[in-house]
Amino acid sequence: MRKALYILLVIAVAAGLSAKEVTKTGTTAATFLKVDVGARAVGMGSAYVSVVEDATAMFWNPAGLARIKGNEAVFSHAQWIADIGMSYAGVAVNMGNLGNIGVSGQFETMDEMERTTLLQPDGTGEMFDAGSSAFGLSYARNLTDRFSIGMSAKFIHERIYHSTANGAAFDIGAMFDSQLHGMKIGMSITNYGTKMRLSGRDMQTQSDPDPTVSGNNENISAYLKTDAYDLPLLFRVGISIDVLKGAGNSNLILAVDALHPNDDYESVNAGCEYVFNRMFSIRAGYKSLLNDESEEGLSLGAGVNYSMSGMRLMLDYAYHDFGVLNYIQKISIGLGF
Repeated sequence: MRKALYILLVIAVAAGLSAKEVTKTGTTAATFLKVDVGARAVGMGSAYVSVVEDATAMFWNPAGLARIKGNEAVFSHAQWIADIGMSYAGVAVNMGNLGNIGVSGQFETMDEMERTTLLQPDGTGEMFDAGSSAFGLSYARNLTDRFSIGMSAKFIHERIYHSTANGAAFDIGAMFDSQLHGMKIGMSITNYGTKMRLSGRDMQTQSDPDPTVSGNNENISAYLKTDAYDLPLLFRVGISIDVLKGAGNSNLILAVDALHPNDDYESVNAGCEYVFNRMFSIRAGYKSLLNDESEEGLSLGAGVNYSMSGMRLMLDYAYHDFGVLNYIQKISIGLGF
């Protein structure tokens, strides 16, 4: 009996070590869906699932869409790693007692590059590019003055050269305002959907169906079948508190998010935002705490929220350290009307 228990203990320890050494990083499609949007969120270390109340809610937590008082539009852009462009655009419309709806688009773009082959490693003279996009339709509603729910449906498209892959996904979220010193709790599940598989004329090839037989046709038209990959499913849960709520004309929001992805280790994001007179903001945060394999880390940001004649203009900037991959900068502009 003791020997059996000892064997089970050794197996459990070995399994734990293996689980830490092996990760599913790089095993999902449409990884551009993991790139955080909005300079305010990035400046806070991406600890945003319980904080969001703007048009970027369609990315972070659809329930936050219900917290928008009027109508709002937002655009965000970042020059990503390896000169890849990452952009997001969203519009939210308040329908009163019926709730709020929104449409959003997320885009990954790159410059053209020259095609190379094994026989022509210096280039063929033919140019190609690649890109990804996702378009979403969202709905959210306040069930009570303290509890909100939301959901999104997305169409996802990726392409490279003459090959494409399509998929569909759903997001759901909830947000609860405890009314205790401004404490909020948020939760979201994003990118739950179909697998994606590349197809197109790049997969066409010539094949010999039976190389062991002589005299047969060695150039039968064939089609390569690629593997199908899951979407980057992510579960977020977070809590935030405004420690200065009700104390003069300043706010100090502290936020923490816990993340459980299907293609990486679990991690924690933490951040804060100080707001003066509801107009000027400074932010700081740290992403991917407890994940030693991540290059993401410190983030800083600032923003201005200016109201005039019933309109609101929101300008935000964020800096995000990426370790050996240098850093990225993100800007956002929003308009409330």
